[in-house]
Amino acid sequence: MVLLLILALYIVPLGARPMFVPDEARYAEVPREMIASGDWVSPHLNGLRYFEKPALGYWATAGSIMLFGANNFAIRLPSALSVALTAFIILVITGSEAKKDETSAPLAALIFLTSLEVYAVGTFCVLDSLLAFFLTGTMASFYLASIATPGSRQEKKYLMFSGIFCGLAFLTKGFLAFAVPILAIVPFLLTQRRFADIFRMAWLPMLTALLVALPWSVLIHLREPQFWHYFFWIEHVQRFLAENAQHKKTFWYFFLSAPPMFLPWIFLVPAAVTGLFSNTVANRTAKRDISPLASFCICWFIFPFLFFSVSNGKLLTYILPCFPPFAILLSLGLHRVLKRGRFRSFQLGTITATLLHGALLVAIIAFLSATHFFGFDIALPENRIWKWLMAVNGLFVMVLFFIAAIRSRKVSQKILLFGLAPVLILFLANFIMPDLTLESKAPVLLLKRHEKDVTPASIIFSGEKTVQAACWYYKRNDIYMVESAGELEYGLEYDQSGSRLLKLKEVSRLIAEHPGRSVLIASVKHYENWKKFLPAPSLLDNSGVKGYVFVKY
Repeated sequence: MVLLLILALYIVPLGARPMFVPDEARYAEVPREMIASGDWVSPHLNGLRYFEKPALGYWATAGSIMLFGANNFAIRLPSALSVALTAFIILVITGSEAKKDETSAPLAALIFLTSLEVYAVGTFCVLDSLLAFFLTGTMASFYLASIATPGSRQEKKYLMFSGIFCGLAFLTKGFLAFAVPILAIVPFLLTQRRFADIFRMAWLPMLTALLVALPWSVLIHLREPQFWHYFFWIEHVQRFLAENAQHKKTFWYFFLSAPPMFLPWIFLVPAAVTGLFSNTVANRTAKRDISPLASFCICWFIFPFLFFSVSNGKLLTYILPCFPPFAILLSLGLHRVLKRGRFRSFQLGTITATLLHGALLVAIIAFLSATHFFGFDIALPENRIWKWLMAVNGLFVMVLFFIAAIRSRKVSQKILLFGLAPVLILFLANFIMPDLTLESKAPVLLLKRHEKDVTPASIIFSGEKTVQAACWYYKRNDIYMVESAGELEYGLEYDQSGSRLLKLKEVSRLIAEHPGRSVLIASVKHYENWKKFLPAPSLLDNSGVKGYVFVKY
């Protein structure tokens, strides 16, 4: 079942959606330029130095492009495979806890695979799923080392694996590779009263991680001496601690916005907590029965979550490393509470999920009926009717599965039915993206429409929101940026790159000097502000009022 879910949800629909800006276009274009230039050490975007991340994530995408071509499937495949491998690690570590139980391990993998954020990020071309995979490998290997005989070959083997995964995580996204494991492992060992192991078990994985990360780290320093200064101070210290941090949010941001990312399983958290912390009676004495794996996962979930909350810069994707311990804890808790015949908390959670999703289904049907069949003028997000009908079908099936889970009396069936409930709507999400989302996030559709209007001799000008997509689709790394360079501003600081950022007067002059060869790609909003300073176009097309323009002069 787990393998079928991976294939159906994470592999088959990868190429269904167009590329989104800016993230997908960025993490696709840097690998494409690596392949084109043959420079696998120093990341570049639009031919400019791009030092926001190390190289391993780009290497993974570049390898996929070389195998499957420069297409949407190839650029998203590393993320999907990362989710699949993370699910496999979850299977292994959960199986080590309950060897006689045939359901906890696959249930943990099912919870992980069908959680909303895991799916949303795992089918996009970003680095977060790859980082979460390596961090999961780091944590799982250390846990297996912690339950091995101290000083044994098995312990050392798992500690080395933990270090290898940690080094790979560092090469993917930097110093978070060390912060997340330390924040989780140290409290775990303290709660287990294994104070000496904090230092005894640390040196081998740290040394191994250093050896894994060292070759590229030295090469990039020799090639680009400014890399580490920029990467450490700008991408880490300022992003997480500075008052002007990028994506600045309040401390409570994740507490308020993260729960929907755990759908639909968030409804079963009370039931799982009941199972994890229920009292058992042995020799007439009640005691807490918390397994070492549960204690480890509690530390693995809570302390990184608090760390991400304390940092000033926040995006919902940052908490992705918290989903593996969440899945394991939920699996252990649900299995225990249902095995003991305590269905009430599970039933209440499932009924709540049924009512909320059922209310959403009824609301959508009512709005569709009022607007499309009875002629009422009710504002709805712009969308084609078939997309709304597919969404209704997905929600309807979801509610049916929830109801079946409530009615079932078998433990394994109840869990399986609840877990499979969101599968159809998740799959359909790839095909029913709102029209407004495609209009505002997918300029490649517009670029493809005007492929014949761009030749190798064309001079391309671009706004900061579209430069990555223009580079990717037209296979160029010499695009001029207009007014603002955005995330490429640092690359322009090098002497030979400063002329790539132009003011409107300079753009107008170059257009006049090269009639018939100049192309401008930008957001509609930017073009509306710029057009009075530019010559009259010979061709003008757009993807919608919230989208992008293609202008030829």
